[in-house]
Amino acid sequence: MLNRRKFLHLSALSFPVFSIKNSLHNDDTQTKPIVVSTWDSGKPVNTEAWKTLAAKGRAVDAVEAGARYMEGTLNCCVGLGGYPDRDGIVTLDACIMDEHANCGSVGAIERIKHPVSVARKIMESTPHVMLVGEGAQKFALENGFELASKDLSADARKEYDQWLIKSNYHPEINIENKKQNGPYAPNFFDDGSPNHDTMGLVALDSSGNMSGAVTTSGMAFKIHGRVGDSPIIGAGLFVDNEVGAATSSGVGEEVMRICGTHVVVEMMRQGYSPEIACRKAIERIIKRDREKAKTLQVGFLALNKKGIYGAYAIQKGFVFSVKSNTEERIIPSKYFFG
Repeated sequence: MLNRRKFLHLSALSFPVFSIKNSLHNDDTQTKPIVVSTWDSGKPVNTEAWKTLAAKGRAVDAVEAGARYMEGTLNCCVGLGGYPDRDGIVTLDACIMDEHANCGSVGAIERIKHPVSVARKIMESTPHVMLVGEGAQKFALENGFELASKDLSADARKEYDQWLIKSNYHPEINIENKKQNGPYAPNFFDDGSPNHDTMGLVALDSSGNMSGAVTTSGMAFKIHGRVGDSPIIGAGLFVDNEVGAATSSGVGEEVMRICGTHVVVEMMRQGYSPEIACRKAIERIIKRDREKAKTLQVGFLALNKKGIYGAYAIQKGFVFSVKSNTEERIIPSKYFFG
């Protein structure tokens, strides 16, 4: 039988753990609306999303607008201006998720400018969550989306022709590179050419509802048909309107192996702050294969129901962008190795 002295002793030992865990959310204030996005390129994305949030619009409309902005730029890592796969074909992935757990997704879609809007159309007009490849393209065309040129952008063509010389696929960590301005370069191949990046954003609107979206052209020079974590609900994006939302960037295969953003949201459900929740997901990746983890990058970004945000990455270099009524800035993420 557990006597009173033992009970008090065990309670005293367990109390600090409980206090640390729950003190992470002891602030009763709420920041809304707010939008957070991956990388410093997320700053103009947030600006676009903010147009909707500032007008007291829905978070789902805001994140779609932000993702569309990025898809419409000549960016090496997102949209039709992105780098192709090893067959010279640009394939795009995207997803979106709203406050009701409605979600839509496209994988390996070709020649469609705004895959995030195709994902939303799937979410709102079909019983499915995900369409891929030719089927996704056919659906898009049947629903009024236009077929874009299959020609590569000038930058993508230059990099692809250069890559063909060696055809060496070896992603590098997003370390500083001489070809980039500033310390926050995207992932690179060992020959110095950019590898990949992802635009993920999550938002909390003035009504207290949350949504998220992700869009990417995936890993440059990947095997044709490869799909990473970005369009996978629970991997590249997850939203639970009672708890919070999370997105990711980096080597998608590692995120998929742990259902990364779902893990982050579940950790927030248990009472952990967004930053600590992201760290715990990162630790799962590292625990699975520590030596491999030292050679790659994954970053998680999360926003909880109170408008508190946080991020954590395997390596130094992951940054995220924030915009609310009180701040607009780019923040370096904390990291495990480095």
